[in-house]
Amino acid sequence: MPLQVELVSPERILFSGEAREVVARTAGGDIAFLEGHVPFIGTLQIHPVQIHMLDGTVEEVAVHEGFVECAHDRVTILSDVAELKSQIDVARAEAARARAEANAEQLDDVEREAALRRAHVRLQVAQG
Repeated sequence: MPLQVELVSPERILFSGEAREVVARTAGGDIAFLEGHVPFIGTLQIHPVQIHMLDGTVEEVAVHEGFVECAHDRVTILSDVAELKSQIDVARAEAARARAEANAEQLDDVEREAALRRAHVRLQVAQG
């Protein structure tokens, strides 16, 4: 029995479908959800999420924090900002990285690090 997966942002449902596995990075580390996984709720880190499809392909998503819930073979990912690989504008992601690096003195360490991680995750997912 496959997992039912939904990736939801405030704007829309980015992904809804069946998968055999979902891999995400939570505050506690990396976690993989498979059929029969125990119920789980966790906070997501700025990191790629991999949705392993039934046909063997992998849908990669740049996720910029959020929450993940798994219960009864259903995985729900809620994120304020998430981008599917096919939707990432590489030039925009590179410009965001350059801005974060250029504005290093204007941002505190936490803001600068988060901006750089978001840009790197977008580029990592886009360039696969």
